Amino acid sequence: MSIQHHPDDELLVSYASGELPEAWSVLVATHTALCTDCRGKVRAAEAVGGALVSDAAPVEMDAGAFEATMARVAAQPDEPAVTPVTTVGVAKPVLPQPLRDYAGGDLNSLKWRRLGHGAYHVPLVTGRGAPTARLIRIPAGRPVPEHGHNGLELTMVLQGSFVDGGTRFGAGDVEIADSDLEHQPMAEPGQDCICLAVTDAPLRFRGAFARMVQPFIGI
Repeated sequence: MSIQHHPDDELLVSYASGELPEAWSVLVATHTALCTDCRGKVRAAEAVGGALVSDAAPVEMDAGAFEATMARVAAQPDEPAVTPVTTVGVAKPVLPQPLRDYAGGDLNSLKWRRLGHGAYHVPLVTGRGAPTARLIRIPAGRPVPEHGHNGLELTMVLQGSFVDGGTRFGAGDVEIADSDLEHQPMAEPGQDCICLAVTDAPLRFRGAFARMVQPFIGI
């Protein structure tokens, strides 16, 4: 897999420090599961953070803090035994492990909701005023409705590919769109395009139908 388009370094550092909201963290975890370059950057940022913590002045713990922590650890249930599973003849999952665990399964086990014009989605992270994350399936050879942005949108390709403004985005690639961009990505022919899309504000649709259904689908 040759990944050409990545999240910016600021997002990776924020992920490493644990400061990212849930929706952004889902996307970065999914991307770094496939991208060795970005995974290396996250590990480097974690190492720097660990060094800063080790150099910090020690703070006296409350009396009994260690004993209370160990008691909580002891109270955790034992991990269930894992039965080995053979993968001979089994198709490779489309969703990388972090996303598959988060969504509760691979594509065929999810409850896809109709978006219109042949497209479907699966909301993953929702909440008023917080960034949202969803899986989107775009039919091969079809465009998404033309739209702009009131904030930031990151779209990661999981299967297939799309073209936007002459730039191709394939599996593992992340497109970054901000409030300056109005566009209409087009899924390439041959295979439906499955994407993970994260937004921190509602989109601005140009079409009347898309604007009409927008409140009901939460995009």
